[in-house]
Amino acid sequence: MPETPPPPDLSARRVPLRMYSLKHGDTFLVADALGNIAGEDDGLFHNDTRILSRSVILLGGRLPSLLGAGLSQDNAVFTSHATNRTPSPLGDEGLPEGAIHLQRSMLLWDGRLYQQVRVENFGQSEVQVPVAIHFGADFRDMFEVRGATRLRRGRLAAPEVGGDTVMLGYTGLDKVGRRAVIRFSETPQRLDGGTAEFRFQLPGHGAVDLYVEVGPDEAGEAPGRARFRRACARARRRMRTLSRHGTVLRSSGRLFNDWVDKSRADLSLLVTELSTGPYPYAGIPWFSTTFGRDAIITALQTLWLSPALAQGVLRFLASRQAREESAFKDAQPGKIMHEARRGEMVALGELPFAEYYGGVDTTPLFVMLAGAYASRTGDMALIDELWPALLRAIAWVEQRCDGNSGGFLDYARSSEKGLSNQGWKDSHDSVFHADGRFPDGPIALVEVQGYAFAALRTMGDFAAQRGLDDEATRWRVRAEALRVAVEDRFWMEDQGFYALALDGHGEPCRVRASNAGHLLYCGLPVPDRAASVTRHLLDTPFNSGWGIRTLARGEANFNPMSYHNGSVWPHDGALCAAGLARYGERDGVVRLLSGLFETAVNFDMRLPELFCGFPRVRGEKPIAYPVACLPQAWASGAVFMMLQGCLGIRVDGLRSRITVDRPRLPIGIESLTVEALAVGPHRVTLGFQRIGDRVVVSPQGFRPPEIDIIIRM
Repeated sequence: MPETPPPPDLSARRVPLRMYSLKHGDTFLVADALGNIAGEDDGLFHNDTRILSRSVILLGGRLPSLLGAGLSQDNAVFTSHATNRTPSPLGDEGLPEGAIHLQRSMLLWDGRLYQQVRVENFGQSEVQVPVAIHFGADFRDMFEVRGATRLRRGRLAAPEVGGDTVMLGYTGLDKVGRRAVIRFSETPQRLDGGTAEFRFQLPGHGAVDLYVEVGPDEAGEAPGRARFRRACARARRRMRTLSRHGTVLRSSGRLFNDWVDKSRADLSLLVTELSTGPYPYAGIPWFSTTFGRDAIITALQTLWLSPALAQGVLRFLASRQAREESAFKDAQPGKIMHEARRGEMVALGELPFAEYYGGVDTTPLFVMLAGAYASRTGDMALIDELWPALLRAIAWVEQRCDGNSGGFLDYARSSEKGLSNQGWKDSHDSVFHADGRFPDGPIALVEVQGYAFAALRTMGDFAAQRGLDDEATRWRVRAEALRVAVEDRFWMEDQGFYALALDGHGEPCRVRASNAGHLLYCGLPVPDRAASVTRHLLDTPFNSGWGIRTLARGEANFNPMSYHNGSVWPHDGALCAAGLARYGERDGVVRLLSGLFETAVNFDMRLPELFCGFPRVRGEKPIAYPVACLPQAWASGAVFMMLQGCLGIRVDGLRSRITVDRPRLPIGIESLTVEALAVGPHRVTLGFQRIGDRVVVSPQGFRPPEIDIIIRM
């Protein structure tokens, strides 16, 4: 049944408003600064289906004028402030603009959108305020919202209207019924399948509160102040608990602290409690679900501060490991999941993403994370639990390498519906030759060889710890052989850099891309080549002044506005920075961290998934990428990985040891404290103080005698 559109509003805004996001579990909201939903990229989504595609409030038949909007510091509550426009049809003819204040407060809890709408009259005379709420639900699958087209859709049900409630419904082609139940705390003067109209008689300086709830089912209890406050308290308590978990960072810089706090709050927003433990969903709006690669890298970024996230990620991904072959899902036994979805299109098999395994890097990254977690925590009991999954994962890596003539880990999609490129840069045009030609497959990406190298070394270490000497030797020998092969086949002597990839004929894609920086993170290059890569990454073809571009300026397909061919991704820069730190280049890490910090300041302290790679110009802001996720988990985690690289902190849980190696502080920061850094059951606090051109480190408070602290200045 077609939705009833709201009446035209000639006073509607001409400039797009900033979008805001809320999330809890598998439900998330994207709305503009007025709190409105227009049915474009926004909406209320539940289990990958948009259950509210329109939600617009009008005062006297017009959009109100925005005063301001924002999220609470903990990301739990969104609040918008607006007022009536002039000339106003409200009350007497002489009612001035700005007499009526409209405040909308929204939060999500347990699959429901809770909304408080306060209408307040700041005039001295009594006035009647007509308030109309226009709503609708298109029940579009997330992939439809992203642009996928379908030949057929299911059936929209006729709205069920009664008293204070409207029920909108849809039965998909998968025979699953989906609903949106909209309920008001007061019975509207008029209510139909798309509009609720109220007329509030307000005395001078009087106010009224209207409560609205939207969810996929009926709540039983009517909306009201008590329900709203109860849900608000629960949402804020949850966010407070998540944000306070783990190590606390405090510096002398107020803005830097704001960035750290906002990044932590964004990660808390994205974390969902699964049966296997906490898991960071990738980003809002497009990727609010379980992604393998994104979660692993987010866990690596935050591992030194909060290992619990890595534990949850490892357990979940082990539980979803592929056990059989499926061309449609790009699955083979041992592979680690790339992505999981719940919507109608994947349920019908229109797309393969219900459980999709088309990521070449996720499996070695899974093994890498297990190794990093064990080293950080000393928790070998979890490794024992994961051992069968780790064996299956490394077996898949080895089998895939055995099928490549050079012994490299490569990919080629098994189904036309799958991803054509299966590294982290998975857009169709992200891999190419120096002249711009797309290569034949299978493709062996340079950074993936680094991950495979690190995974093999990890398994060698695990085997040695378990007394499996033959297996330990075999995996270590194979890792070294892969390292030598990468140095031989990927290194471009004339450019002092590693090639982006090898194509299916073994020919290198002689392109300078940020992928090579990940090799440093894995510790694969010999020192002189690592130094050469470092110089390139810090120079202007790569470094925009805000961050490291995904592709060097001057390459054939360079475009600073592209998704993967010249934009700046904070997580990518963080991995490169961690690689620089591994080879001792801390001053470069400080430069990169400074650029991202200044970027964050220009994005209200929230780094987006990516932004454009235009060169930095004095007095100008970084250029946003228009459809980037905000927040995005691995963008939020970037500050923590880069800060670890600056401080030179390494926690060895196996030996109960903290090492601080030649620390640096971010530019403009005179002191920084790392509070309650966990080493086994113990907590250690470290203070970093700039004195002249040196950074002095000292333990603060109680120092557990069981913990060794090694400081190298």
